[in-house]
Formats: sequence, structure tokens, C-alpha cells
Amino acid sequence: MSIWTRISEALQALAKGESLATVFDRLRSPPERSVAFTIAVIALSAKMAKADGLVTRDEVTAFRDVFQIPPEEEKNAARIFNLARQDVAGYEEYAARIGRMFADAPDTLCDLMEGLLHIAMADGVYHPKEDAFLGRVAEIFGIEERRFRALRARFVPDERPDPWSVLGVSADMPLSDIRAAWRKQVLDCHPDRLKARGVPEEAVRLAERRLRDINNAWEEISSMRAPS
Repeated sequence: MSIWTRISEALQALAKGESLATVFDRLRSPPERSVAFTIAVIALSAKMAKADGLVTRDEVTAFRDVFQIPPEEEKNAARIFNLARQDVAGYEEYAARIGRMFADAPDTLCDLMEGLLHIAMADGVYHPKEDAFLGRVAEIFGIEERRFRALRARFVPDERPDPWSVLGVSADMPLSDIRAAWRKQVLDCHPDRLKARGVPEEAVRLAERRLRDINNAWEEISSMRAPS
């Protein structure tokens, strides 16, 4: 059964009057977590679209970049987006429920944040209201401000990524320890590990940019440490 079929089943519950928040609460364990992850990205993106007051064709395209949506399932994805945008529940309630759902998997919450940042930058503009929205969501998720800034720097062109924060290391660490941190992050980008965290197969593209940034950070640090 595809993830979009399972999402369709969740939509049937929504059609019967259940709120998205109630549906989230039922999707707590694998393989349903991948359904929850997908709905969470779409729903929070819909709330974010309300924050800057505009939904562009670029943002719709960004959904297709993050999630490989078959043409026959695009209506289901659009329906979730519209339901979330119309739901009276505030985004903070959504974020709190999602945060509790993935409380035992903080890396999954960072995966989700990367998806939101990707979509926020789809039109080439990072709106201040989007930044305030995502900063608050990160706070609710329990993502440290330093880590959120590092995530944001990888997506917002005006903010050059700090290679040390990308790898989660400090400049005074031995190169061998930095190399170990880099290797661990590379392994964490493997599709099998992403799926184990609840990231659906359809969204493994989220790791492609992260892997590139991790490798760039390592190359920059190792070149700085190279003997002159």
C-alpha cells in the first residue's frame, strides 16, 4: 500500500469530521509515522503560506521536489493543504502535536524543518514572517536556536553556512573527531536511516542537499586544517 493510499485513508477520516490534529494523534507508530511526516510537512506549509499571505506556483513545485507525488495523487496532496489552511487550529497547536509525536526522534523534527525551509525558499524569497513562523516552530519542536540557525543558513542564500555548525563541531576539536562527526552525519543521510526515522521514501530527496552541505563543510574544514 503506497503512502498516498494511506494518506487517502486519513483523508476519509477527515471527511467524516475528524480534525487534522486528531488524525495526527493516531499516526504515532511505524509505518504510520511516514504518513504523519508527510501530512505534517504539507499542513505546516499551508499554515506558513498563511503567514506570508501568498501561495505561489513555486511552492507547489517545491512540494513535488520534496515529495514524489504521482499525478493521480496530486488532488489528495492539494486537499490536505487546503484542509490545513482552512482549519481553525493554530499552527502552534499543530507544531506541538507533531513535536510530541516525534519527541523520541529529534532528528526527524530536523528533517521536517528542512522540508519547510525548502518550501519557504521555493519562490526565492525568505519572508520575515516565514522566518518568525519557522523560528517559533523550531522552538516548539525543541530545536536549539543554534541548530535552527545552522539549518536556515543552508537554505537562505544571504546566510553563509558555518561549516563548524553544519557538522555540529567546534573549531578547537581534533581533526579526527571532526572527521568522525562528518562520517556519522553521512551515514545518517542514508535512505534506510531516514525511513527508520519516519521519513517516507517519497521524501528521501530531503537528504540530498544535506549530504552535499555536509561534504562541503568537511572539505572546507579539512582544507583549513591542511598543512601549509
